[in-house]
Amino acid sequence: MRLARLLSTSALFAFGTVSAFAAPADSTAPSTKKGPTKVAAAAAPSMMGNTAPTDEHEEHVSVSGHRSYFDGVTRRDVGGGLMQKQDAAKSVSAISRDYIEKQAPGQDPMQLIALLPGANVSSSDPAGLTGSHMSARGLDQTQMGFTLEGFPINDVGSFQTYSQEIVDSENLRKVALAQGSADLDSPHLSATGGVVDMYMIDPKMKKGGAFDVSYGSYAYTRGFLRLDTGKIGQTNLRAYFSGSYATEDAVHSMATNRKLHAEAKFVNDWGDGNRVSLAIVGNRLYNYLNRSVNMASWDAYGLGVKDKYVASYKNAAGTTVSNTVYNGVYKDPTGKTTANDADYYKFHQNPFTNIYASAPSTFKLTDHLVLTETPYFWYGSGSGGGAYAAPTSWGATSMNGTLDGKTVAKGTLLYEPSITTTYRPGAVTKLTLTTGVNRLMVGYWFEYSKQIQSAPATGIGSDGTPWDIWGGGPNYVFNDGTTYQYRANLTQTRVHTMFIGDSLSLLHNKLTIEGGLKYAIVTRDAQNMLPDTSTGPYINKTYYEPLPTASIRYQINPEMQVFISGSTNFRMPTNYSLFDAGAYYKPGGYSTQGNANQQPEISISEEAGWRYTGPTVMASVTYFHYNFTNRFFSQSECLNETCSNYATGNINAGGQSTNGIDAEIGTRPIFYHIRPYASFEYVDARTTSNLRGGSGKYIDYLPTSGKFAPETPKYQVGFNLDYDDGNLFGAYSLKYVAKQYSTFMNDEHIPGYVKMNISVGYRFKNVGFLQAPNIKFNLTNITDKHYLGFPLGLQTNAVATRGIFGTTVRGTAPTYAIAAPFAATGSISAGF
Repeated sequence: MRLARLLSTSALFAFGTVSAFAAPADSTAPSTKKGPTKVAAAAAPSMMGNTAPTDEHEEHVSVSGHRSYFDGVTRRDVGGGLMQKQDAAKSVSAISRDYIEKQAPGQDPMQLIALLPGANVSSSDPAGLTGSHMSARGLDQTQMGFTLEGFPINDVGSFQTYSQEIVDSENLRKVALAQGSADLDSPHLSATGGVVDMYMIDPKMKKGGAFDVSYGSYAYTRGFLRLDTGKIGQTNLRAYFSGSYATEDAVHSMATNRKLHAEAKFVNDWGDGNRVSLAIVGNRLYNYLNRSVNMASWDAYGLGVKDKYVASYKNAAGTTVSNTVYNGVYKDPTGKTTANDADYYKFHQNPFTNIYASAPSTFKLTDHLVLTETPYFWYGSGSGGGAYAAPTSWGATSMNGTLDGKTVAKGTLLYEPSITTTYRPGAVTKLTLTTGVNRLMVGYWFEYSKQIQSAPATGIGSDGTPWDIWGGGPNYVFNDGTTYQYRANLTQTRVHTMFIGDSLSLLHNKLTIEGGLKYAIVTRDAQNMLPDTSTGPYINKTYYEPLPTASIRYQINPEMQVFISGSTNFRMPTNYSLFDAGAYYKPGGYSTQGNANQQPEISISEEAGWRYTGPTVMASVTYFHYNFTNRFFSQSECLNETCSNYATGNINAGGQSTNGIDAEIGTRPIFYHIRPYASFEYVDARTTSNLRGGSGKYIDYLPTSGKFAPETPKYQVGFNLDYDDGNLFGAYSLKYVAKQYSTFMNDEHIPGYVKMNISVGYRFKNVGFLQAPNIKFNLTNITDKHYLGFPLGLQTNAVATRGIFGTTVRGTAPTYAIAAPFAATGSISAGF
């Protein structure tokens, strides 16, 4: 604690940093310059601290006879908006308004970057209202950092990113994927596999606005409206306010998902590079959980049985086969079984409320010194529902209880929402000092978060409707007056992260050498309110991680550059890995058991790349290598000799080594307004440790060393062909993803797949006060391919395997997310 206080106090004298060469002009302003296409070079290359919105080095293009439209489309961006000029000494890919605007309105950020190198994205619903699953170079979204306007979006406890909550696509200016490493100033605790940075559009200088309405498959309906104030008074202060509402029927399910979303952004800039902004995002979801399925269930039921009571059964291999969607009927009409009553879809609701606020601001203190400050606040509260039999014990003590004053019969189903409420304020402060060819950056990230997690039980109506989806009561109360909780914990996390970077530009900015160090001190103070836990009521952990980074970039000529970089990143253990929770078994303990001794996951990555940025063509190729230690893994163990009861815990599970190549190429308009884009990735990822598998008396170490890493497609190919002549526009896209293993023994996988999408639309001339009204149709998964899109529940082995010491380790079925089938969406939009 003394070290943390000393460093945090010292940081007050060093406040932060940011590149002084940012603050580009509004990219939506019409171009008035004459002459051929011209790409202006940045004054100096990007530094390793490049996360705040004002840090960006954007490409500035002026073209005779072309203009931007109300929606930010320029018709000039490379690859139809799938590629932008980059100068960072690491792999970065980004999309712009030219691509975003031509997708179906409301797509989540993960869906939007699915064609970029290394991005493996799968969504269970076409509109993205229930979120997407993503990995990059085989590392899933909990191993990546996500920021919006410079502040972290990942859940501070689990590091999950819920893409459906983040931002309306109409207000997204840019999404950048750094596939390999985080920047020095990235405010993340889990970015061993890179970062995704999202930036919102700025308010316009003139009053106006935009709207769109959409209708599509699965009764999808959505409306969006944005109002711009224009410049307020005689200042540059301006703002916009927007809102959207969407509903969609879940695929092959009785559920209907709903989303209410609102955003606002305020900007004021003055003088030479001074800027203050404030972005506010509010989101309210009334969603239902998608079911994860095993291979046997997928083979039996495919997309699922929508409106029946489907009873689970065991197949010949002993695997449980269940409906692949939650049942649409509460009780078995035949009365033969009650075993699957808990599978009723109303028991698996996922309501959530979020409020985000960020104020990234930049102040030019002197000609050589720039201060950037990004304070933020993150609030979220919601639940994931489930139904379970009434409890018969409170910890190790047998005990009965009542619900709304009435005794509950043994085995009665109760609704138990798992509720999480998070308060998360923080700030990233940076200073950048430029002296000749040298730039020095120092900074400090502070965050204090409080996360409260509970799971009370409430009643269920005769028709299967929970009394209160938020768990508000009446609740199940034990005879001693204690309110039952499936889990009950509080986690307070304090982050003190100092960083320093130095950049030396030589040979007229041709050669840039950078080095930096981030030092993270993270403390979790946790309290588990459940009785008789294995870790006790209080758990206190502090993690100290030095994270060095270095890079060299050389500009061969105005069009070509090469770079090499190395960095260290970490992911700290999740908060839920600290806690016991769930049902209590005698003997043995809780069904989920905490592990306070997990160590942070560490990645050391190296990249070497080449870029070409010409007037018409852009291309890049990057070789990458990772070494991981202390990989996280969830494992089950028997709690009794018969293995009738299991407990799940989290452990460190050895290492992984990864090598691969990313490549992308795109053009500006050629051959009558055509802009092609292609991306490619090859990955060879190998587990470097033998993992322990099985449980009880069937435990042994399995020969997993040298096996291909699960959740990692060996090949990915993306392709997009864009056409836009100012009126007629459209695009055809294709994504190929190779097979993905779901076990560390490589004994089960999901096949590779090809997904194809088409968009087509027409942009009219201005009509009265309406600017460029257009009509658009988006068709996704046009072949209506039914497939499993993403491994969710990884296992050591799916079939019985002989371990290193001769024990036969039983197999456990992995689980998967079902990908969305064909969908069509039509929309109308206009500015005013």
